[in-house]
Amino acid sequence: MWDPEQYLRHSGPRLRPLLDLLAHVPDDLPGSPRPRIADLGCGPGGPSEALAARWPGAHITGYDSSPHMLAEAAAHTRPGRLDFAHADLAHWRPDPGERFGLLFSNAALHWVPGHPEAFADWIGALPAGGVLAFQVPGNFDAPTHTLLAELRGSARWRARLGGGPARTHPVLDPAGYAALLAPLGPHGCDVDAWETTYLHRLTGPDPVLDWTKGSTLRPVLARLKDDPAARDAFLAEYAAALRDAYPPGPDGVTAFPFRRVFVVAVRR
Repeated sequence: MWDPEQYLRHSGPRLRPLLDLLAHVPDDLPGSPRPRIADLGCGPGGPSEALAARWPGAHITGYDSSPHMLAEAAAHTRPGRLDFAHADLAHWRPDPGERFGLLFSNAALHWVPGHPEAFADWIGALPAGGVLAFQVPGNFDAPTHTLLAELRGSARWRARLGGGPARTHPVLDPAGYAALLAPLGPHGCDVDAWETTYLHRLTGPDPVLDWTKGSTLRPVLARLKDDPAARDAFLAEYAAALRDAYPPGPDGVTAFPFRRVFVVAVRR
């Protein structure tokens, strides 16, 4: 259950990692001047527009498992240039004989358990010079996640929300991704992997809570969607904990550190 409007409330800070990832992808993709590009976990379609602007001659398909996101993305459709399709990334593979110059994923693979298991098939579907590029959040030890796990596991909410951690550690560090990707393909891959911690400066009432409503909190909100009173009570507890962890500064702005992991693998 994705809410595109809530997700896009922080579209500026969420867009910056995408642009930073794009800056590390080679201009000359296999199949140029009309390379085939897959946007894996395209969301509401805006990220796919960034790909279309970078490679104006490309044929781009955005894949997502959320009907709500795909409905929002449909407004960006350009026949023959940019289209969208439903796909579960845990099982998505290019069709036999289909060769992509770029497989791109922005802030999506952390929702796919075991996503590194797909890398061999994805790299195998790239021609020489083809690129797999993705970025994922790496902030699962941050208060946004640890406080959520504690609250879900509390006596009041354990039975309702399952207890245990709200999210485990679903991503690797840069070295882990590089070690997996470097040997793939007949001649291996050249891998550029790094991490960046952004310091987002958020404003408004409970801005970190508002951010998490568009992503981290999604599974909890889905479980409580039929009980508004319980939903409001949970959000009030979580908001109070976040205010203590992320207090506003003297200027009223809340500093919100956010670590992300980036990978660009080019098939030799």
